[in-house]
Amino acid sequence: QVQLVESGGGLVQPGGSLRLSCVASGNIFSINAMGWYCQAPGKQRELVATITSGGSTVYADSVKGRFTISRDNAKNTVYLQMNSLKPEDTAVYYCKAGIRQPGRTAFYDYWGQGTQVTVSS
Repeated sequence: QVQLVESGGGLVQPGGSLRLSCVASGNIFSINAMGWYCQAPGKQRELVATITSGGSTVYADSVKGRFTISRDNAKNTVYLQMNSLKPEDTAVYYCKAGIRQPGRTAFYDYWGQGTQVTVSS
């Protein structure tokens, strides 16, 4: 069994900051890419940022310069530092990780349960 658990969401004022965390646990051999996705009401789930095991990053245009993705490989954890938050950032944020389990040859994607981020005055 593998699970991903997000934390750090909440209510914040426009211009404020939040730091999201996602911890992968269970029967894990290795983790490839990890990423954050968001889903607003009535919208499809969209990429926010990804980071490879080597530290290469990709960001959605809407968050460049405001959000920073990072990871701690020793802790199987990925973070999303969210600064200069805007009301349009309001969404449920989901963590994804490509995980290889012991005795298997392929990586499979696993998703967290999501954490709510609300930006409002």
